[in-house]
Amino acid sequence: MKNLTTYLFVMFMIMFWVFRIIVAVCFNLGINFIVTPMDLNFEVILLFLTFISLILVVKRSVLGGIIYLIGNGLYFGASIFNAISQTQGTSDYMNIFISFIGIVLPLLVLFDLLLDKNRKAHPVDKKTDWFYKNKDYDRKFDERADRNEYKF
Repeated sequence: MKNLTTYLFVMFMIMFWVFRIIVAVCFNLGINFIVTPMDLNFEVILLFLTFISLILVVKRSVLGGIIYLIGNGLYFGASIFNAISQTQGTSDYMNIFISFIGIVLPLLVLFDLLLDKNRKAHPVDKKTDWFYKNKDYDRKFDERADRNEYKF
């Protein structure tokens, strides 16, 4: 993770994950919170799926972004669809807003993973790069070897 956008998206993923944990716990304890989960069982599954995809996104795996998008798309997409299809107009706007964040955040994470050109092409290993990618060291070594004139 070298880019600032990647750090920001991972932080937003963690904050949204913690927020969803708080929502699930408050709903389970019967405390009125800002939003309520649509389905508590699927919410718990989504929390574990988000944790796995969070680890994969930190490791810069596109699979993590795809898992995150599919899981959140299934859960929050159904929530948005149900809220929009209601004709009574009594839908909770905070649930719609949180569901919208739940859809947009995985899209941004996936686009960040796909557009990162240095993800797998140029991995950095500080233990060996000083030797293998250091052409100045090779030049100095060759010049030193050329100046040694041994007489037998």
